[in-house]
Amino acid sequence: MHYVKKSVKFDSDKLDLEAALDKAGFGLYGFLLTCLTSLILISFSCIAYGSPFIVPTSACELKTTSSQQGMLASGTIISLLIGGVIWSYLADTRGRRAMLLIALLGASVLNIIATISVNWIMLLVFQVLAGLFAAGIYSVSMTLLSESIPMAYRNTTVLIVSSVMMLAQGIMALLAIPIIPLRFSHYLPSLGIYMNSWRTLMLVYSAPAVICAVCLFFTQESPKFIFNKKDDIKALEALRAIHRINNWRSKEDFQLKGLVKDESLQSTDNASVKDQILPLLQAPFLKYTIIMLFMNVGQQLTAFVVWMPTIANQFVRIIQTGDSTDLTVCDILNSGSAPVNPDETPCALNETSLLILLGVGGLQSVFNLIISFLVNFVGRRNISIIVIMLCGGSGILVNLVPNVFASATLFCIMLLGAVVVGLCTTICVALFPTNLRAMAIAFTMVAQYLGIVASIQILNWLLKVNCAAGFYFFGTLYISAAVAAFFLPDDRTLQPTEPTTTEVENSEKKT
Repeated sequence: MHYVKKSVKFDSDKLDLEAALDKAGFGLYGFLLTCLTSLILISFSCIAYGSPFIVPTSACELKTTSSQQGMLASGTIISLLIGGVIWSYLADTRGRRAMLLIALLGASVLNIIATISVNWIMLLVFQVLAGLFAAGIYSVSMTLLSESIPMAYRNTTVLIVSSVMMLAQGIMALLAIPIIPLRFSHYLPSLGIYMNSWRTLMLVYSAPAVICAVCLFFTQESPKFIFNKKDDIKALEALRAIHRINNWRSKEDFQLKGLVKDESLQSTDNASVKDQILPLLQAPFLKYTIIMLFMNVGQQLTAFVVWMPTIANQFVRIIQTGDSTDLTVCDILNSGSAPVNPDETPCALNETSLLILLGVGGLQSVFNLIISFLVNFVGRRNISIIVIMLCGGSGILVNLVPNVFASATLFCIMLLGAVVVGLCTTICVALFPTNLRAMAIAFTMVAQYLGIVASIQILNWLLKVNCAAGFYFFGTLYISAAVAAFFLPDDRTLQPTEPTTTEVENSEKKT
């Protein structure tokens, strides 16, 4: 690790910030913040990735074409690309908690307005605007969590929260199962639209963000952010509040008079976007920025996730009416549409396909939980390489196995690769310092979002003209991320960017 702090002096009444976080402990506050962050990421997914459920179910009323549906599906991804860096800059300069509150409220309000869209263009515009606010939710919430709990619990909690996020699409499917088939249609003459199931589903997807914003009022700002702004008193107040909640059954006081001054920390009070991005493009961080950008470019499996409801829906319809099992996933998708059940609601997603999405989300969550317990032994870099090779290889093999169930199994294994997004976040947290951390996470994910915008359109086209090529291309591209990861240092051998509790105690004894 190239980021080395200047030597600091310790006394018996003061501790380094990391040691102070250790002293505050991990208890009720840490548990509640982990739960809240999990719900925040679900609310982020509902707004940013709700299009795959809304686009096909709104097609009948809005009369959208295939290309228009592709634009609607990628609209929020463009927002994430544009807004991610902006929100991370604001979080690094104005505060994690305050910016997260604004992002949650803004995203939910705009998504609610999108429910009364009179045509597909209005729906696209308001989904893009909602996405601009939602763009800051992921990186800022993960940064707030990682900076508010002790280092010993940091990797595990971030990965557990990522595991919950893996369930997001399954949860969205679970919410859609009772709502999408509803046949009610209430005419609103003032708007000239019908209030129906897909609009109701959008309202439901907006609710978690509102709940999270209310809960966030009762949390503390990141002590690291406050301390980085040279406000020792407020940082101590935040730490005392965290300690008091963590130790609510104990009367133990947080006996600490101050925090060790660290002149190497840079204030972000008057920092511009250039001041936040430029250090990422200079030594010693340039190497890590390039590698993380390349890793994110390779992670285009989200394109399959975006079209997963449509793919699963077509898959189930054809399987239910066909009798041949010597087919690959692409053979099924290219075999034509199955007869439509006249009793089904037009443009509704098949209930079985929604249950498949729930199952895939559950598998991703369990897989991520397993990784969260292995990461401390194997290392973030090494386990990322293993997962990428496994899932990317499965994507290539999907259409080389002429058995419908084996091919579908390989497809599900490929989708498990989405867990690497959480691993990349924890790698960024370890590689970059506090004052650049949120910006580093967002900046390195820009490449991923930029690629996804193109990948959604490319995959939508390839699934129609050359389905197998889509799997070969994106599987190979994903494996290239493993090649980039080889050039990262093994995080098990990295020197910590901040003194550990043991180092602080040893320094105090020497003093």
